[in-house]
Amino acid sequence: MNKRLIYGDIGGTKTLLQSAEIMNGVVKEHGVHRYHSSDYKSFSDILGDFLDKSGDVHQTDCKPAAACFAVAGPVVNQRVQLTNLTWQIDAAEISEVFSIPSVKLLNDFEAAASGVEILSPDDLVTLQEGHAQPKAMRVVLGAGTGMGVAWLVWQEDGYRPVSTEAGHIDFAPTTDLQIQLLESLQKKFHHVSVERVLSGAGLTHLFNFLQASAAEFTNLMAIQMDEDSGAAITALAIEQNHPVAIRSLELFAEIYGAYAGNLALAGLCRNGVYIAGGIAPRIMNTIQAGGFMRAFCDKGRFAELMREIPVRIITNPGVSLLGAKREAQILSR
Repeated sequence: MNKRLIYGDIGGTKTLLQSAEIMNGVVKEHGVHRYHSSDYKSFSDILGDFLDKSGDVHQTDCKPAAACFAVAGPVVNQRVQLTNLTWQIDAAEISEVFSIPSVKLLNDFEAAASGVEILSPDDLVTLQEGHAQPKAMRVVLGAGTGMGVAWLVWQEDGYRPVSTEAGHIDFAPTTDLQIQLLESLQKKFHHVSVERVLSGAGLTHLFNFLQASAAEFTNLMAIQMDEDSGAAITALAIEQNHPVAIRSLELFAEIYGAYAGNLALAGLCRNGVYIAGGIAPRIMNTIQAGGFMRAFCDKGRFAELMREIPVRIITNPGVSLLGAKREAQILSR
């Protein structure tokens, strides 16, 4: 019997939806549909359009057996309010309206963690080989619009993803310069989370701080940056070798590495730390330059243990979609 699956990655900016059919145990994927989220009043409007179009294109009368959606927001009792949209999504409501027997919502990084299991070697760049211990904890984290974090815990016959809000824990400076950065940001925001420094406008905060405070840059003409100018700062560093932009990326990598190391210690993640999110692949050269891993391993008496933990960057931007697909397959069994 053939089964049809629906899965997607739903964010404040874009929504990606895909369908697949399981025929005689073989999964046949269809093309990904991309939607601009803010063009629609609700996720149901997008899903309805997708089901209409995918049914026509693939000429299938096979009703969806299961659906799983990765969503940028905390999922509570299979309901979610998106962080950057007014949408509210309810799994039970989707199941009823679209006649899909099994529907599951996942936090987007919970889905990314699930997707780690089916990544190919080409989807990963190794920063530290380490000595992996099978069935030990893993952690997936990633800086993008926000800072996502999820654990992978071994249970019986495989890993199970566990969502967190660890991106909102306090920023912990490790150098005199970072302490000055924290004090500067506290004047503006009072509470300074890791997400405030490493996501969204984080790189802009670092650039503006260095431009105003670092003595080595006082003779340079100041550049006025908007609230979220991360892409422009990255371009300044890579294309124009601008010294403040270059130092901003280096500082970003150092803070990122220290934070990743803290998470690795918190979970004793001896089977791997996976760096996801949209920022790391864009500044790969800076991260590979060494500051990230030095900060990761700089944990005093536990430095030797830190050098044993595998650390990899996920370069596949569709890892959350892969995770949603995997969970949909599990639901359909």
